[in-house]
Amino acid sequence: MPETVVMKFGGTSVADAERLKRAARRIVAKRENGTRVVAVLSARGKETDQLIAAANEVSPNPDPREMDMLLSTGERVSCALCAMAINDLGHRAISLTGSQAGIVTDTSHTKARILEVRADRIRDALAEDSIVLVAGFQGVSTARDVTTLGRGGSDTTAVALAAAIGAEICEIYTDVDGVFSADPRIVPDARKLPVVSFEEMLEMSSSGAGVLQLRSVEYARNHGVKIHCRSSFHDRPGTVVVAEQETMEHPLITAVTHSTGEARVTLKGVPDTPGIAGRVTTALADANVNIDMIIQNEPVSEGHRADMSFTVPRDDIPTAQQAIAPIAQELGVEVATDPSMGKVSIVGAGMKTHPGVAAKVFTTLGENQINIEMISTSPIRISCVVPGDRVPDAVRALHSAFGLSGEDSIRPEEPFGPFS
Repeated sequence: MPETVVMKFGGTSVADAERLKRAARRIVAKRENGTRVVAVLSARGKETDQLIAAANEVSPNPDPREMDMLLSTGERVSCALCAMAINDLGHRAISLTGSQAGIVTDTSHTKARILEVRADRIRDALAEDSIVLVAGFQGVSTARDVTTLGRGGSDTTAVALAAAIGAEICEIYTDVDGVFSADPRIVPDARKLPVVSFEEMLEMSSSGAGVLQLRSVEYARNHGVKIHCRSSFHDRPGTVVVAEQETMEHPLITAVTHSTGEARVTLKGVPDTPGIAGRVTTALADANVNIDMIIQNEPVSEGHRADMSFTVPRDDIPTAQQAIAPIAQELGVEVATDPSMGKVSIVGAGMKTHPGVAAKVFTTLGENQINIEMISTSPIRISCVVPGDRVPDAVRALHSAFGLSGEDSIRPEEPFGPFS
């Protein structure tokens, strides 16, 4: 049986007619090499933002179900236009909506999760030698409503389809050359990473790297889908994301990532009684608000109250405030928000067994007069919340401190101390 590939094109890759036709030519070239092709397309350029703006013009609080009906149209436009371009190149292409492609989700509007993919129609079309174009970012819920998968959801669509049809690889085409050791806009000499493990990519995506959506990486890891993140503007290799055992070496630090989309929410004067943190986090989870870092200070004496702080995506502040308002009112707790926070993280599988990394991070930030507001860690990540306006300085300082430019990245077996 011929090899099958899933090709996903982001919004900038189909932003105008010429770019869309370039994507069509790339799809056709892959097919003419004997490969069966399923392509997933995002909405063109800023079309999703324009649709959101249109909704806000007619409603201050748009109904989530109707938002999904509206937002799902952008990807459908891209697919239909690309199918026309492919047909003009002499190949048969059919465009499918998420529901037509068999993508079944839960009922969480605007942030739905894929439950299963019933890909029979795609398999039938491939067997008929057609190129299949699937609208990304969307599906149909178990209640038979149109749903969308949240920002970057087309990545998850592509990975889910690759898993369902047994594709050899899922190629994510974007406007960058791959995954870098830092954002090249902040660190011009950041290096492209040829290979990254799923574990590292998960940490990078969750801490701000916008190249791949977090849920798409989770899905790929869970279903064993190899991802190749590459440029839509040339044919050079990009970054391959594979299982950890497939990577040949583990640099001490792989990348420095950052996010300026964080906000801190603080509950001031929380009673020192069991169960309150559980109630707060449950209320946020029920409202589909994702908490990143969380910290609670100890009361200074028995019977006193404590402060509890956590970070959420800045866009989720209104939802978070609404979710915890009843609890805050009941407990007599003041809720304060700080939307000006940023986060900088270092990620690397090599730090699992290597001491001194945290000390070097904190010392580097301190030497640059960058105040650390909150800290969280995993075996391969250290994240610090810092003032939003110092994020670029923090990224550059850490990237330099760990020698991530060019071929200078530190390996675990090399001499290393906390203040070296």
